Amino acid sequence: MASINDIGVAAAINIVTAIAFLLAFAILRIQPVNDRVYFPKWYLKGLRTSSIQTGGFGSKFINLDFRSYVRFLNWMPEALKMPEPELVHHAGLDSVVYLRIYLLGLKIFFPIACVAFTAMVPVNWTNKGLDRLKHTNISYSDIDKLSLSNIPNGSGRFWVHLCMAYAITFWTCFMLKREYKNIALMRLQFLANDERRPNQFTVLVRNIPTDPHESVCELVEHFFKVNHPDHYLTYQAVHDSTKLSELVQKRKQMQNLLDYNINKHMRTQSKRPIIKMGFLGCCGEEVDGIKYYTSMVESLTREISEEKQRLRTGTKSIVPAAFVSFKSRWGAAVCAQTEQSRDPTEWLTEWAAEPRDIYYDNLALPYVDLKIRRIIVAIAYFFLTFFFMIPIAFVQSLANIEGIEKAFPFLKPLIEVKFLKSIIQGFLPGIALKIFLMFLPRILMEMSKFEGFVSTSSLERRAASRFYMFQFINVFLGSIVTGTAFQQLNRFLNQSANDIPKTIGVSIPMKATFFITYIMVDGWAGVAGEILRLKPLIIYHLKNSFLVRTENDRDEATDAGTIGFNTSEPQIQLYFLLGLVYAAVSPILLPFIILFFALAYVVYRHQVINVYNQKYESAGKFWPDVHRRVVTALIVSQLLLMGLLSTKGAHKSTPFLLVLPVLTIGFHMHCKCRYLPAFVTYSLQATMIKDTLERTREPNLNLKAFFRNAYAHPEFRVGEDLELEMAVEKPDKTPELVSTKRGSWRNTPLPSSKHSCPYSP
Repeated sequence: MASINDIGVAAAINIVTAIAFLLAFAILRIQPVNDRVYFPKWYLKGLRTSSIQTGGFGSKFINLDFRSYVRFLNWMPEALKMPEPELVHHAGLDSVVYLRIYLLGLKIFFPIACVAFTAMVPVNWTNKGLDRLKHTNISYSDIDKLSLSNIPNGSGRFWVHLCMAYAITFWTCFMLKREYKNIALMRLQFLANDERRPNQFTVLVRNIPTDPHESVCELVEHFFKVNHPDHYLTYQAVHDSTKLSELVQKRKQMQNLLDYNINKHMRTQSKRPIIKMGFLGCCGEEVDGIKYYTSMVESLTREISEEKQRLRTGTKSIVPAAFVSFKSRWGAAVCAQTEQSRDPTEWLTEWAAEPRDIYYDNLALPYVDLKIRRIIVAIAYFFLTFFFMIPIAFVQSLANIEGIEKAFPFLKPLIEVKFLKSIIQGFLPGIALKIFLMFLPRILMEMSKFEGFVSTSSLERRAASRFYMFQFINVFLGSIVTGTAFQQLNRFLNQSANDIPKTIGVSIPMKATFFITYIMVDGWAGVAGEILRLKPLIIYHLKNSFLVRTENDRDEATDAGTIGFNTSEPQIQLYFLLGLVYAAVSPILLPFIILFFALAYVVYRHQVINVYNQKYESAGKFWPDVHRRVVTALIVSQLLLMGLLSTKGAHKSTPFLLVLPVLTIGFHMHCKCRYLPAFVTYSLQATMIKDTLERTREPNLNLKAFFRNAYAHPEFRVGEDLELEMAVEKPDKTPELVSTKRGSWRNTPLPSSKHSCPYSP
């Protein structure tokens, strides 16, 4: 078990590591050669084309202005200067809402820490409960005397912890409600002020039924002209474009090689570039590089055009899904939020995500397949969670050396060296757990893709939900259970089964030392490592040295990255869980969490301003998940405190603690009814207001031209001019009947025009 000395060694290692990372970043960021690594967002926005440094040849690589080294820490105040409205405009509402998670952590835990260290720590420290348990062979250290475990069974001082539980609950709920309200208002304001986007008018239709008389295109056209005659405008068919994607990717490679050879020839015009056609370009027939790659690009361009034409005119590649656009946001809201068919498994509609947010590979999955896939993923997730207990047990064995020594005395000489023991207990458990969790997010993201979600944002939210549950079961509960088993191994082996719950009740507060080491490794050094961007830095310079041939290559080598909601948000939620659970049990953990939230807020604000380039904008749609997980952590903390006090003989407190989960669940239901609709639906009132303002300002807007190719597969956009001119819309000459090939529908008295896939890509 980690002692105060072990925690001190771990803190020293992690603080030195974090400071080293921050100093290295502060120096590397001002070097012109690293400008694209630490300021990629400005390059992608077109606001920066080269480093701001001027001077001779050497100044292009190394900063020769020594005054800038004196001001190398000015990135911290600069990261805090940009006001929130400007940050929303610069980085989007998703990034701002994400940063507010860190602010919420500071708002919740800083006042709680002040009260806990004023009222609870003296109460815990002045008792002698652990000293009286020496004869029971329970392993503990001096730092554990600051926890609830140091209070003897049946003590009247447990009322302090009971009152603290009420204070924590009311303060957390107050801050959660206020934040939920503010972010809901921010989202509504953002949507009201947002510029015109295709997803505001568009609905994704899935599981379109097959019909022997009509193709998918004709069926979609007919269905929506019949059922939405006044608001339907057009649609975009969805195609299976696997072959086209391969051709486009190959042409891209050939074009880069052609540009490289042309640039090489321009530098040495007396000599034509020659390439060899053999293995890896090292042997074989020699040919002119420019002529060869020019012919390859032309050949691939023709193949791409032919494939596009085949997809446009054919029907076999069309999948049973389509993007349907309406003349108004009001019409789209009605369609997206109502049932379209008597069969609830057909004509499934939902709001379409942004075009850049669509995950096209899952659009063609049938409704039945989705259910089967999710069952398969649920089973796989269960076994993944279960078998991950093995590395968790290994990590806890590192964190509880005293218990292992008592059970296995022959290992004692190997691990009794004082400094080595401090490193093993104070540093290795946290870093080992971090390594074991490194590959988990990618596995969970692949599971989410297999489940069939059709947007990147929904994929990330699903993966984040599974990652949080995984950490709750394995990292939190698993560490407590296995850690307690290792920590009190000798006592477990020599006591009756009836006394085991009491032993666990004493031991759980003492697991705070393990979580402190994990917070320092992941929260302090990990956040400092995030701003250093060591991996993107190395990869960029390797690509720039060996692979970059053109400016396009250099742009692609610039990896801006994203926030990574599926990995970062569950990690934050783990800190909320630890803080709420241990606030009334072992408050010594709170300063470490507060320092994490403060450092992470500054670091990620800098990254949002200068580095991250989000792939999509969901207008903070993920906040209900954040709120729900914090509420879940609060309920877990109440139940664990109830169990701990019952093992400590404070049975009279149970009725008072039972009230807290009931009140918290009621609070969550209130927030869900009051604020959740702002994140799920788009009110008809808001859509009508926005439509009315738009018609007043732009009465001749041609929306059909605006939607053309908006939801085309990205590969259809390659090599085509997709500039959308807002031309004057001409009134349609509508026929009296809806044309259809189905005999029973030929006399439907609604307007339509017959054509096959008019707006397929």
